[in-house]
Amino acid sequence: MPRLRYRLYAFLKDTNEIAACRLCTVEINGGRLAASCVYPINPGLEVKTNTPSLREYRKKTLQLILSNHDRSCLSCVRSGSCELQTLCKEMGVDADDYFDGDKTPSILDESAAHMVRDNSKCILCRRCTAVCEKVQGIGVIGPNDRGFATFIGSAFDMGLGETSCVSCGQCIAVCPTGALYEKSSIEEVAAAIADPAKHVIVQTAPSVRAALGEEFDYPIGTNVEGKMAAALRRLGFDKIFDTNFSADLTIMEEAHEFIERVQHGGVLPMITSCSPGWVKYCEHYFPDMTENLSSCKSPQQMFGAIAKSYYAEKMGIKPEDIVSVSIMPCTAKKFEIGRDDQDANGVADVDYSLTTRELARMIKQAGIRFNNLPDEEFDAPLGIYSGAGVIFGATGGVMEAALRTAVETLTGEELKKLDFTDVRGTEGIKEATYHVGDMDVKSCCCFRSWQCKRPFKQG
Repeated sequence: MPRLRYRLYAFLKDTNEIAACRLCTVEINGGRLAASCVYPINPGLEVKTNTPSLREYRKKTLQLILSNHDRSCLSCVRSGSCELQTLCKEMGVDADDYFDGDKTPSILDESAAHMVRDNSKCILCRRCTAVCEKVQGIGVIGPNDRGFATFIGSAFDMGLGETSCVSCGQCIAVCPTGALYEKSSIEEVAAAIADPAKHVIVQTAPSVRAALGEEFDYPIGTNVEGKMAAALRRLGFDKIFDTNFSADLTIMEEAHEFIERVQHGGVLPMITSCSPGWVKYCEHYFPDMTENLSSCKSPQQMFGAIAKSYYAEKMGIKPEDIVSVSIMPCTAKKFEIGRDDQDANGVADVDYSLTTRELARMIKQAGIRFNNLPDEEFDAPLGIYSGAGVIFGATGGVMEAALRTAVETLTGEELKKLDFTDVRGTEGIKEATYHVGDMDVKSCCCFRSWQCKRPFKQG
């Protein structure tokens, strides 16, 4: 297996091996060329991965890809983390080393609330279509037309915002170039920070502290909470808060809503409403189950509502003078802030939602030496939280946190053991029944919930 194959296919193994780009080509049995991503391993197979002819073949393949690629690398959001750029550097392909000819025009699809598609930078690897269809189970994008005219788009030339896209952003995560990128609000946030008339607050989701470090060369999963809080202060935010605070509020609201439904014959099963991607999926594909969704806002929106009501009142600040910013791991949050009824106090609960990648760019643009920052804490009281809020970032965490509150409320007793381990883990579907007081509380937790094809059991 050549190193190039691993680089290009590691993220979509068993999903997108389609031999489209040919960069994983190897020589087998004396010189015959084959794409290693699709060629089966057989006894006696002789494979060469690094011959002079193969290196020249790969170089020419890269030159052909570049011949129909918008090479505006200096202004591209993926510059420095672009796989095409990295491969060209490794194979010695210069900036002007390509075959001249016609190019796909740069036509931006900005119809979606969360992202932009620029097919002039697309290399037709089809990773985005594979993750959309085979991993997320949505399938709203795919290759249209044939030959040189091929492009990635939606059916009937619809803009992505007109389709049943759930705004999950997984296509952005797997795109190797700058063809797909989130709609950035960095400039708007920076302008708000620079405006002395505005009080700019920021909330960070629990998983961001474990993902941000990767952008600054920390090992995967490193908790950089303290440095993140320090960086946000140096960026100029007036207050640094934690979405875990409103995650705790969400748990109390959802748990009590569940108890009320059980005791008064409400619609069951009740499904969490924390993920706007999941809510959008349910609305598009299972509209008959929307009544099963909890009526609670997500932690992001709940925090925004608290900030522009309770916090504004206590601080003596007009809600319209508060700019509420969130740092979230999911691009669906960008879609969520513009939904109807997300203005509890007459103004938007959250004004701007940035991804972890956008926060990293802001820190780098400001010249902040992240790795050298001292650890600092969030501001109080909206930066204080319990262990229930923290586990939201783990699969099954929302369910476990809700169970803790529900059990204590139903029994009237403090839990001696907080753990509900049956709903933890990354298995496809996890079901458990807990006997609480004089009733059975049934739970079901789905990993990648919108990929779950099995109907929920009633009860």
